[in-house]
Amino acid sequence: MNDFMQLLKTRRSIRKFQDKPVPKDMIDTLFEAVKWSQSWANTQCWEIIQVTDRSIREKIQEAVVKNPATKAIVDAPVLLALCAKKNSSGFYSGVVTTKFGDWMLFDLGIATQSLCLAAHSLGLGTVVVGLYDHVKVSEILKVPSEYEQVALIPLGFPAKDPSPPNRRDVSEFIHTDSFGIMNNG
Repeated sequence: MNDFMQLLKTRRSIRKFQDKPVPKDMIDTLFEAVKWSQSWANTQCWEIIQVTDRSIREKIQEAVVKNPATKAIVDAPVLLALCAKKNSSGFYSGVVTTKFGDWMLFDLGIATQSLCLAAHSLGLGTVVVGLYDHVKVSEILKVPSEYEQVALIPLGFPAKDPSPPNRRDVSEFIHTDSFGIMNNG
């Protein structure tokens, strides 16, 4: 199996982290991975707020609905808050061009995948958190109104290596020529 597929298959959502700082050069590598992520018409609509101040992470944690990643907001040595510029991706001359409107979530998803895979390649762990009070977190982080605060990513060295979750077989989601004609090999 090639290195990329191995990386993809072994990356896990990490919710428990070692009490160990993440070196700056590693974080810089993650940001470089985001820089080279594809985006609609190269709009690069992403912005990332790196939160290392524990008191700010504690305020953010209060806005997170209780879920398995709640503790990681504070326990991870770094918290990344991913934001996206509104009305940029998916727009030409100020007019939305896609059926789905603003394309920022798609572009930010690609950037997030790049960041998480790069982190895993360096021995770091991540978990993407989306269930929280986005308005409150935006206020805490002073996100301007022309941006949307979309996801939180606790980042650090994993405390343990979780088992892989079950996955659907490829034959269950691949269709040939039209929906409903399943690819059976």
